Amino acid sequence: MDSDLRETILMQFEIQGRGFPLTATLLTHAERQLRFALSRASAQIRRVVVRLGDANGPRGGEDKYCRMQVYLKNAPPVLIEGTGTEMYAVINRSAERASRNVVKVLDRRRRKARSRRPTTLPSEEASP
Repeated sequence: MDSDLRETILMQFEIQGRGFPLTATLLTHAERQLRFALSRASAQIRRVVVRLGDANGPRGGEDKYCRMQVYLKNAPPVLIEGTGTEMYAVINRSAERASRNVVKVLDRRRRKARSRRPTTLPSEEASP
């Protein structure tokens, strides 16, 4: 098994409904969207916690929410919150935002690590 596939399998998801019926279809949709959106960075992701809910209950309106916490290896967690009237659309938008923000954090970390590298090799410094 190659390492990318193994890392994708090891990426853990915790998806919970808060005051909202979490159906098997909705759960499958959320996990599928997240796996796809975060696959590019899956080797750097430890765990993804998702809370889906309905803030206003049966009154309707733009009250469905999706809160995501993406826990990364050696970086602070990425927090995302999306709201809307349709839960599937809220999940889709939140997964896309999570993907963009995770890539930003990892790119920033990579650039920082590169800027700390010495520009000359130790053997060049010792030359007379």
